Amino acid sequence: MTHPANWYPDPLGRHELRYYDGNQWTEHVSSHGRQSVDPPVGPGHVPAGDRRLDQVQGDVARAGVKAGQYDGGGTLFTEPVLVVNQKAKLIEINNEYAVMDQHGRQIGAVREVGQSTLKKAVRLLSSYDQFLTHKLQVVDMNGQVLLALTRPAKFLKSRIIVQDGHGAEIGQIVQQNVIGKIRFGLEAGGRTYGAINAENWRAWNFNIQDHTGTEVARITKTWEGLARAMFTTADNYVVQIHRPLEEPLRSLVVAAAVAVDTALKQDSGGGFN
Repeated sequence: MTHPANWYPDPLGRHELRYYDGNQWTEHVSSHGRQSVDPPVGPGHVPAGDRRLDQVQGDVARAGVKAGQYDGGGTLFTEPVLVVNQKAKLIEINNEYAVMDQHGRQIGAVREVGQSTLKKAVRLLSSYDQFLTHKLQVVDMNGQVLLALTRPAKFLKSRIIVQDGHGAEIGQIVQQNVIGKIRFGLEAGGRTYGAINAENWRAWNFNIQDHTGTEVARITKTWEGLARAMFTTADNYVVQIHRPLEEPLRSLVVAAAVAVDTALKQDSGGGFN
């Protein structure tokens, strides 16, 4: 890393930010504005999924995609099809997703950072965490931070601040309504670059459009079976990106795509808050 001394998203994924002194990562870290000390040792945590190859192939087929029809570049920003998998857990304390390509090869992950002990306790004991601030990192398989997402505490409408791997803001994903099929605007620098539109009342499937109203991506949630859906937190969905996109739309679409269920906080009833 060759960047000026400053606070950047923690590459180890244990905190929200870590201080880089211009030459190396230091022990100084920060989460939610509170600084502490944590030596920069050990590998960065890259969440793994629990999806078998045949299951990934089934997900892709159910989304109406023929695997291999479109070739990709092997990264989160260059693959036309992303399969997002949340490992089944009876109790969810940290939001963690694996991201695979259409052939079942993991190419990245989403991890939640900066959670305090109190916040973890709130998640265990109540559903109020949907109203709290959530901070996520989108990483590659080496743990390198590609995007940092912040969903500030909210009451009715959600807003996601999307930053690059160095902490510079790219844009925001802003909820437009609270009644009816949910819609989000993709905004940057005072301009609207596109929109995310739920295609049903329970907000399971979405189309993503550019500023002209042309569909550029689609998110399809796959059904996991009654037992898995009722008793675990597992979610899986397939993202189709129809064509290469320019920035900032590309990063906003990928941010929404790989973290739609986490960052936009779907509630247990299937709707978004």
